[in-house]
Amino acid sequence: MKTTIFKDERTLARTLAVQIAAALGPRPTSILGLPTGRTPIRLYRELGTLHAHAQADFSQATTFNLDEFLGIPPEHPGSYRSFMQEHLFSKVNLQPERINFLSGVAPDPDAECRRYEAAIEAAGGIDLQLLGIGTNGHIGFNEPARELAGPTHRVTLKASTRRANAALFGGDAEQVPREALSMGMATILHAKRIVLIATGKSKARCIARLVNGPITPKLPASFLQVHRDVELMLDAAAAEALAVRA
Repeated sequence: MKTTIFKDERTLARTLAVQIAAALGPRPTSILGLPTGRTPIRLYRELGTLHAHAQADFSQATTFNLDEFLGIPPEHPGSYRSFMQEHLFSKVNLQPERINFLSGVAPDPDAECRRYEAAIEAAGGIDLQLLGIGTNGHIGFNEPARELAGPTHRVTLKASTRRANAALFGGDAEQVPREALSMGMATILHAKRIVLIATGKSKARCIARLVNGPITPKLPASFLQVHRDVELMLDAAAAEALAVRA
């Protein structure tokens, strides 16, 4: 895996935003896989700034988000759909019909997962998948486990993941849904290119395990080691443990 270390989060986000905007120039119909969480907020802000200055055009791009909470509608303030609307969709010129999301209120969650897989395939697959990483090594909502699901699937969230999302629910982790729908590891690994961004000291140990450790479902992000085109973009704090083998 290619690893690029930046002096701070702002420089990382600006660099990646410029790269994404530049890639959309010759490939305006690119299919983008998008994450939520604290880490990509600054990236989305930078993309919005580039668009405001006519330096990024999303009008022909298509997006697929990684995951969504189960049991809440898209307009719920804690939903990832609301998160994306606030931080990215309202800031750029993505066409509404080109924004794809899992439905947290689908009457048949398993059928919804199959629908999403089919939609990704029909679109031609994801060209660039952006990822964050949880402090327990999860990507999307693929939590550490004895085995991992390949396709988009229903998942029970770990307590640590629910705590990490408490801010979306008034700071109360008990209000965070206990289940979610998520792209699976195979879905993620089928993307043509993957960029994982990590910032802050709390991610340092997971990053070290990802780079130096074995491939294991106990660290879902470790499966990125098998992909042919992965880049880790890290700030200095997230990279500080790389010199120490996991």
